[in-house]
Amino acid sequence: MATICERKNDRGQVIGYQVKVRRKGYPPQSQTFDRKTDADRWARKIEREMDDGVFVDRTAAHQTTLAELIDRYLEEVTPGHKGVAQERLRLQQMKRSRIAKHAAATVKSQDFAEWRNTRLKEVAAGTVIRELNSWHAIIEHGRKEWGINLAENPVHLVKRPKADPARERRLDPTPGDDGKTEEDRLLAACDADRDSWMGAIVRLAIETAMRQGEILGLKWADVDLRKPVAVLHDTKNGDKRVVPLSTRAVQIFEGLPRHMSGMVFPIDQNAFKMRFRRCCTRAGIAGLRFHDLRHEATSRLFERGLEMMEVASITGHKSFSMLKRYTHLHAPTLAKKLG
Repeated sequence: MATICERKNDRGQVIGYQVKVRRKGYPPQSQTFDRKTDADRWARKIEREMDDGVFVDRTAAHQTTLAELIDRYLEEVTPGHKGVAQERLRLQQMKRSRIAKHAAATVKSQDFAEWRNTRLKEVAAGTVIRELNSWHAIIEHGRKEWGINLAENPVHLVKRPKADPARERRLDPTPGDDGKTEEDRLLAACDADRDSWMGAIVRLAIETAMRQGEILGLKWADVDLRKPVAVLHDTKNGDKRVVPLSTRAVQIFEGLPRHMSGMVFPIDQNAFKMRFRRCCTRAGIAGLRFHDLRHEATSRLFERGLEMMEVASITGHKSFSMLKRYTHLHAPTLAKKLG
């Protein structure tokens, strides 16, 4: 039987209505509404679901905000993911948004659509897509693991914005007024950095197409200069990858000192990111990200005449569609093969 009680302020004015539904065999249900008609409608809905045997307890969904879901996700789920630092920053940003104050049961797909439109005015489409995917993952985990009973995931119906075109930034091979290319200036700035590892890290990125995290995660135990290969145990897609080392890559490794930690490059990722940006600034290079060096390296592999399967085995790309955008960069090589 449902009971509806008025909620009054200090002056005795009615400011809302609290509904309580108690039924043997079901947990007590309680909800507060501004209007009595809404309270009556909700009570009838809950009692009808109990009568039909399809009732689902949504108490946790009404009492838990999206911000609270993010906090629990950060504590229990995020630590097991790759790119923990980046995910933490992304979720903390999402937690500060207005929509995060909503209870999970009250937020609708149109709320997320409005959030998407506002967010697109602040950041790139790719960022919005990643954040929407994170919202979806958090709510879905709550539905499956934490008793956040929702009829559906409201993010599922939200249309993703069109992603920005894939980056095709390469090092400009055109010599400047000083006769040096972007690569020349970048390497000179890295070699002049007070951190002696910078030049070697950038050279290895260009030579091997390894990602930043893969290079900085290398241990000397993973490098065999006799074979010569570097074994990557912690890659982006989770698979172990064996990277063949060119003669130039072997020379870079041979020129490195051994650190007592066993790490090839004992440098923190965040510290490296800041130093790389400073090196680009000192070199007078604009718009270059470290990941662009992977694009540069992959392009050079194709330009050397390697086939797509060979390049994929080196770079770790799982989809050939991701590699197709590099093939136009070695058209002269294809022309030579055609005769």
